[in-house]
Amino acid sequence: MADQGPRKRPKLDDAAGSHLSRPLTSLDREISPPVPTKRASAPLKDNHDDPTGNPWLAMRIRQERQDTTIDDDAEHSDGEGNEAQTHKVALKSKQSPVKILSSPIKLTRIQNLPGLHNFDAVSLRDLIRDPMIKECWQFNYMLDLDFIMDHLDPDVKDLVHVKIVHGSWRKEDAQRTRLEESAKRYPNAQIICAHMPEAFGTHHTKMMVLFRHDNTSQIVIHTANMISQDWANLAQAVWRSPVLPLLSEPLSNWGESSPSGLIGSGTRFKYDFLRYLKGYSGRTKFLVDQLGMYDFSSIRAAVIASMPSKANIAESQPARQTSWGWPGLKEILSTIPCHQGDTSKQPGIVAQVSSIATLTEKWINNFAEVLNTKKTKASSSFFGLKAKKPKLQVIFPTAEEVRQSIDGYASGASIHMKLQSTAQQKQLAFMKPMLCRWMGDALEDQENRDKGHVLGSADTGEAKLLKREALRGTAAPHIKTYLRFASTERDSIQWAMVTSANLSQQAWGALPDKEGAVRICSYELGVVVWPDVFREEEGEEVRMVPTFGKDAPDFDKGNKSHRDNGGGKVEDRQERPKMVVGFRMPYDLPLIPYGRDDLPWCATSTYRAPDAFGRGWGGVEPR
Repeated sequence: MADQGPRKRPKLDDAAGSHLSRPLTSLDREISPPVPTKRASAPLKDNHDDPTGNPWLAMRIRQERQDTTIDDDAEHSDGEGNEAQTHKVALKSKQSPVKILSSPIKLTRIQNLPGLHNFDAVSLRDLIRDPMIKECWQFNYMLDLDFIMDHLDPDVKDLVHVKIVHGSWRKEDAQRTRLEESAKRYPNAQIICAHMPEAFGTHHTKMMVLFRHDNTSQIVIHTANMISQDWANLAQAVWRSPVLPLLSEPLSNWGESSPSGLIGSGTRFKYDFLRYLKGYSGRTKFLVDQLGMYDFSSIRAAVIASMPSKANIAESQPARQTSWGWPGLKEILSTIPCHQGDTSKQPGIVAQVSSIATLTEKWINNFAEVLNTKKTKASSSFFGLKAKKPKLQVIFPTAEEVRQSIDGYASGASIHMKLQSTAQQKQLAFMKPMLCRWMGDALEDQENRDKGHVLGSADTGEAKLLKREALRGTAAPHIKTYLRFASTERDSIQWAMVTSANLSQQAWGALPDKEGAVRICSYELGVVVWPDVFREEEGEEVRMVPTFGKDAPDFDKGNKSHRDNGGGKVEDRQERPKMVVGFRMPYDLPLIPYGRDDLPWCATSTYRAPDAFGRGWGGVEPR
């Protein structure tokens, strides 16, 4: 057929338009308008005034709260799936102005759950199906190149420069072979193997870096492998940076002599993030050089990362750079004030993970002390009662919860805790008082009671609290979160972390050796957020609260009951905060400790009771 030239876009009011073939599927979608290409001024300090909003969330709040108004200066994103990048929805009450910020993290959509359960959740297409993307870096543990390419915009996927960074260093490794074979079908894809100096380490980081044609970039740190199962029916979390513009005076060469800034600032985030990328031994130099030209000042979070290394704690420089692993986490937490207004209330730390390695009691106790680190004042011990020590609880799914999850036993292939050896049984005995169910009380039914099973009950001090549902219970967890609550009421969060790191020495680092050095085997990446990083004015009181079923806290006054599934109530008190930040919860509250008959899921064990698909489980080695 002779070349007829490019076809014209059909008119929207053409009655016959529905019968015309359309050359580009993107013509049927709204596209985000380019961000202004005027380059941002090189920041002397971090900019607190560059957030954008969430139009769907704002619309829902307008409908539910007729007595509120949206700030005129709140920017909004547009287009399906393009949620706000800095998660801000500023509200003003006619009686008392309170700024409401949407959760800095999002949950991923669960394929087999109803729409209401996926409100404010994101899919992989929401993240990368954008025709403006020109370059896409994917760092991960498990990757399926065909799966990734299928989720790019179909009109430009053959033009996007795709960089795949993995840790399968053995040439005969099955994943490496698959990636290299797949790359032959995509000339625009490049496969990069991370520097893997530790034989027992893994490249467990889960992160994307996106560059767009409008000269902006974005960083996405998450918990999902880049395979179909992880984005279908497993609970996952995503942190997205704001859209980052170019600096007006781009740095020609970022280096470790560049300004580092304070922990929690965009400047410090950039410094620690690029230092992490430099650890890939030249394989990511081009990426480091590119990102060095962008303005990170709108980011409000701290990078927490691990990298194969052996570093002496005595030589750390927390004022300059954040250490890797648990020493780095301790440095970050030491800058976070954990105000304890009522010292009679016990704060709580909740570690929610998808894998627990074989650990000694000494290592667990050390990590618990790290999680208990907080900013202290020299004068704090002279007045009042000493605050109670936080209680550590660990959320990990039971075997029964995995069996009754959406994908049944198949979801257990990504969830690991070994129970076979004597050391592992000793660890279980030590940890069981800490362990809490993933699904809470969702599986407590009359059948279990009739069988005489002893069921778990709400945690001491929480039994009288109203149940708040995260609407993720039947999706098995691959998400990893660590939170510190101000009290057993769990209505205030003092800091929150989303990371790829599970409970293991390989991820967080071993105990110091005789020389004081900490050995880390794996690559991991996450973010830590806390109320103060969102403060816009000096002395402004900021509070972070858990939200359920949506990203923004409720804006009710006077009613202390949890309406709409208990989502993050802002109560009417004499000292109301000026700003309230939501944090989207992946699990229900109150927590339900393991009952006498509960055992953690163990992927290497055998289970005969059928799941929803009529299958048993024969046991597999960790993947």
